[in-house]
Amino acid sequence: MPIYDIDFETMPREGLEAIQLRRLQTTIDRIYATVPFYKKTYDKAGISPAAIKSLDDLRRLPFTTKQDLRDNYPYDMFAVPMDQVVRIHASSGTTGKPTVVGYTKRDISTWADLMARSFSAAGGTCGDIIHNAFGYGLFTGGLGAHYGAERLGASVIPVSGGNTKRQITIMQDFKPTLLCGTPSYILHLAEVADEMGVDFKDLHFKSGIFGAEPWTEEMRQELEAKLDLKAIDIYGLSEVMGPGVSIECYEEQKGLHVFEDHFIVEIIDPDTLEPLPAGETGELVFTSITKEAFPVIRYRTKDITSLNPTPCTCGRTHVRMNKPTGRTDDMLIIRGVNVFPSQIESVLMETREVAPHYQLEVDRIDNLDTLTVKVEIDETSFSDDIKGLQAMEAKLSHDIKEHLGVSAKVALVEPKTIERSQGKAVRVIDNRKL
Repeated sequence: MPIYDIDFETMPREGLEAIQLRRLQTTIDRIYATVPFYKKTYDKAGISPAAIKSLDDLRRLPFTTKQDLRDNYPYDMFAVPMDQVVRIHASSGTTGKPTVVGYTKRDISTWADLMARSFSAAGGTCGDIIHNAFGYGLFTGGLGAHYGAERLGASVIPVSGGNTKRQITIMQDFKPTLLCGTPSYILHLAEVADEMGVDFKDLHFKSGIFGAEPWTEEMRQELEAKLDLKAIDIYGLSEVMGPGVSIECYEEQKGLHVFEDHFIVEIIDPDTLEPLPAGETGELVFTSITKEAFPVIRYRTKDITSLNPTPCTCGRTHVRMNKPTGRTDDMLIIRGVNVFPSQIESVLMETREVAPHYQLEVDRIDNLDTLTVKVEIDETSFSDDIKGLQAMEAKLSHDIKEHLGVSAKVALVEPKTIERSQGKAVRVIDNRKL
């Protein structure tokens, strides 16, 4: 039997909301007393912890943004003294200072519980062998999955990213049954396996847990076809916890169950900042209610999605968030049209002659924005038929225009010419920012 408690996942809504309110009030009291940023912000808004008498009162509190975390770099958002912080993680900081997050010993235990529950939702048991290709280090993916696998009682292979051919050999010899990693790197693993003459159908995987970057339903179909497993989406971000905030279940794969006994989730209109009802699409906002070292209140994730409160056939009663369709900060505006990379991916994946490796390049020429979509031709379709390739480029350009209302030049490139990543894929090169 697992040592973590999963009764929370099937609780009636009334009982769950009572727990949420109690934990929220405790968290607000504590951060008001220990984090100068929150005290200053709430005083300025004229709100005291005593004003939080119901879950509806949460909307009275100001939002927290990534810029707030950067402005308080590195430790000023911590709610405990540093001698209680046992782990520090950080974002990559590619667009500015990294966001730094801390964990107490209890936080690490809570995180392990949540990841164990995630593996369980994905069909994992103590009898599984988990091949963990998430990156280890400051990125939360590797160690988050690792501790969760151990809490589940499963065997974990801590391979991280890289040494791809060796990973394929390990998969053959060690016979892992669950696979973890970013979708883009897992597709690279599949490519290398094919080069080595290894068929994933001859391996032992039953499911794969993929996350840390957006991926579409079309990408899911591609992964499941290439890897012969169930592709499960997991969601998390360092600022809220790491992986283990929500995950799809093995039974349905229809929406990611949010672990609401630890997080309160909202959807807001990103323009008006007003909360939206269930079912409407907007920006995802999280409040952590059990974290000790680094609680965040109404944190704007910039991810675009919607919520489904309907209980799942798997028995879980927690709200489900639909697979995010993009991020407000990843959105490209091309001649007045809003475009998300995931929308382009959906169009490309409908064409079997191209591979799931692409890159968007945006330029500004003569004061006009231009979009070029570079996508690899599938090896089985690669040929010297120039006219045929040109016709395919024209068709894909037409499909993008038809579906998204934006003009794009499609450039088919040779197989394996778009750089592979051992972590998150680089989907957009926006030369307008240079």
